Amino acid sequence: MIDDFVFVDELVPGIRWDAKYATWDNFTGKPVDGYTANRIVGTTALCDALARARETAATQGFGVLIWDGYRPQRAVDDFVRWSRQPEDGRTKPRHYPNIERAEMFELGYVAAQSGHSRGSTVDLTLFDLSTGELVAMGGDHDLMDSVSHHDAVGIRETEARNRRQLRSIMERSGFSSYATEWWHYTLRNEPFPDTYFDFPIR
Repeated sequence: MIDDFVFVDELVPGIRWDAKYATWDNFTGKPVDGYTANRIVGTTALCDALARARETAATQGFGVLIWDGYRPQRAVDDFVRWSRQPEDGRTKPRHYPNIERAEMFELGYVAAQSGHSRGSTVDLTLFDLSTGELVAMGGDHDLMDSVSHHDAVGIRETEARNRRQLRSIMERSGFSSYATEWWHYTLRNEPFPDTYFDFPIR
């Protein structure tokens, strides 16, 4: 790992994680190139801000669960290759029920150059500290559909409120939201705003 990048759990005690792209549980249906360990990596600046977010969430009875942080460019390239393969239907119902694979890029759900590769973007959600259960957000991680937009219609008021709560926690901690994905946040003062890294997560 290069300087200023760390395993998030080593700097943010109490954080939970499930690195989806290191598993079979993601929209490609297989582990993604560059993810050889189920760990979350990010910049030290990201970790400082996540520690603030975790502390704020805890005062409201919530914990923080991270699905993705730093994403190697080779993983993004893997997404591009996957998008050009014939549709097999394995992950479509859960992750992109109303669009085609190639449209993920056109609609902004996946990018050929991702902010994740700069090391200060995270995909995350909240869980209830008393039960450990994930908070209802009106759709899962990487559901590439309009229901995942911050201003989505058709979700329950409790789910909309939970999204607003997550957004408030993250924005107070120094992050900016992403309009089409309620789980996606980028550090406002990221240390490498123009650099896309490609070292693997080991």
